[in-house]
Amino acid sequence: MRKRTALAVLCFVVVCGMSPWFATAAVLSDMAQEGGFGPGRQALLTAGVQAGFVVGALISAGLGLSDRFDPRGVMACAALMNALVTAGLFAVPLGSDAAIALRVAAGAGFAGIYPPAMKIAVGWSVRDRGFLVGLLVGALTLGSAMPYLFAWMGGTAWRPVVAAASIASLLAAAGSFMLRLGPYHARASTFSARSIVLMWTDRRIRSATGGYLGHMWELYAMWGWIGAAAAVGFARRLPEDQAKSLAAMTAFLAIAIGAMLCAPAGRLADRIGKAPVSAGAMLGSGSMALATALSFGGPVWLSMLVILIWGAMVIPDSAQFSAMIADAAPPEVAGSLMTMQTALGFGLTIFTVQATPVLAGWLGWPVALALMAIGPALGIAALSPMLRRDSQSPDPESTP
Repeated sequence: MRKRTALAVLCFVVVCGMSPWFATAAVLSDMAQEGGFGPGRQALLTAGVQAGFVVGALISAGLGLSDRFDPRGVMACAALMNALVTAGLFAVPLGSDAAIALRVAAGAGFAGIYPPAMKIAVGWSVRDRGFLVGLLVGALTLGSAMPYLFAWMGGTAWRPVVAAASIASLLAAAGSFMLRLGPYHARASTFSARSIVLMWTDRRIRSATGGYLGHMWELYAMWGWIGAAAAVGFARRLPEDQAKSLAAMTAFLAIAIGAMLCAPAGRLADRIGKAPVSAGAMLGSGSMALATALSFGGPVWLSMLVILIWGAMVIPDSAQFSAMIADAAPPEVAGSLMTMQTALGFGLTIFTVQATPVLAGWLGWPVALALMAIGPALGIAALSPMLRRDSQSPDPESTP
């Protein structure tokens, strides 16, 4: 299988496999109305996915699953599990402990899809890894956006959205058997968890991880709640039903536009450096977080435009943090280090996703949105050693 075909299949699997991520976030208002549960339970349904991902990623990194085993089998098992636990929402009371447990299980399953997919992607090349991982993150982003599209098409009714996400995950499980590994794929015959210490002892890996944490402070809080925030803001100018429908479409477009920019950002990163591209994206996304707060409740066209620009800026840097790890780490443990990086980032999102609606309830959505800009500011600061390095001596592996 040629590189281009192999990557197309990988992107298809990731789009389908990540579709259940926001399967409840996209239809929370409908689920909450039918199930009669409040904001706290709503936040747990979303944050539970983040928590599950962290648990799954830590287990995966500790056992070296992405490096010791065939990542295609890991992805197939994870996608099948997610199809089942997503469909399980039909069998439990909405907003119940059982429903939250199913979302936690889904989060753990995503840890068996995204990190192994990164391992497969970087195995296809050394010189254009920024582009390859950017392509993959674009697929992840598009998959994450799909429930919002399902919600818009289904009138925000929760059952069609959950069913569509479950079916998509089944397609991902089937597609995993069609994946192929690249010529640079490295598999570890044995694995030592002590290699994870490189996350803190290697300056380049530490800097990339710090930048990633700043990026993640903002990303999933924005993705998870921008639909709800937009609905409240739009409702100041539009009838409630129309505001909800437009908010669902706005959320889908905001996430999907970001997906389209991940691969071009990767190409640029391979030419001028991964750290400068990441810092530039964080500067843009932090600025747009503040702009969204300032435009909240204003003219709908203006609020929607700012949100779309924010969505375009918030994700293109994500791939480059993983690519930095792949460049700096020994090939046989790169998968586990990328998994640990994502575990730390998603651990942070448990707090930000849970705190965002609470802060919105206390202080209003404009303040909650503005506080998301803290992450990009800290991320740029963490990347400063890498920025100085790139300005002094560009990474020869980053030159196409």
